[in-house]
Amino acid sequence: MLYTKSWIDQHMEELTPWQQSAYLHFSELMCDEEHPYPCVPGKQGFQTDTLRFGFAEDPRKGEATDKLVSLLKQYGGISRATGKYASLVVFFQSKEIEGSVEYYQQIFWDLLNRVHRLDATPWPDDIGKDPHDHTWEFCFDGEPYFSFCATPAHLVRKSRHFPYFLLAFQPRWVFDEINSSTAFGQKLKKVIRKRLVEFDGVDPHPSLKWYGQEDNYEWKQYYLSDDDSSMSKCPFSHMHKKIKS
Repeated sequence: MLYTKSWIDQHMEELTPWQQSAYLHFSELMCDEEHPYPCVPGKQGFQTDTLRFGFAEDPRKGEATDKLVSLLKQYGGISRATGKYASLVVFFQSKEIEGSVEYYQQIFWDLLNRVHRLDATPWPDDIGKDPHDHTWEFCFDGEPYFSFCATPAHLVRKSRHFPYFLLAFQPRWVFDEINSSTAFGQKLKKVIRKRLVEFDGVDPHPSLKWYGQEDNYEWKQYYLSDDDSSMSKCPFSHMHKKIKS
């Protein structure tokens, strides 16, 4: 169920029309040099065939939950062998969904919670169990991931806009060399922030910070609002007491 860029490029006709449409939109986004997408690692990952792709049903339905669980289980077993800019990108069949940024936000967190309930692996010892802990990160099958969501409803923050409901999962180990303690990480952050302002036309969301900072909460970065607001409580919070230890 996981696809590479090279496989899709050679077997495009084997995808359904909506899958072709979603992938081609993503390809155009990653290959646009006139308006370069801000996430440099994402662009590098696409160009070097490091990314892996999956397709799922309407994110509001149980079939999508099962598909995402399967994709994450498969991806966790092969991600380290794909390259240093590893990410799993999942496109959802969501053309029938009409809603606001807030509605998609509910869809996003409902989906993550449903996926978590199907996770039989204990939560990693070194990752905070409470989303309001600065060391917390979404985990599945023992692997911590930074989760990114883009939707058709986002119009102001263009970097979070996509014609289909889209989720990307970056393994936490990808950031071992891209963080505030490395010169490369500091330089890359400046480049990404500059591109982000140019791409969106607005200042970066105030929730965008480094993992591990005392005032950083990863869940606030997973799903950004179109303005500078953010939720006061993580929708994942009610689950943290049930996380297996």
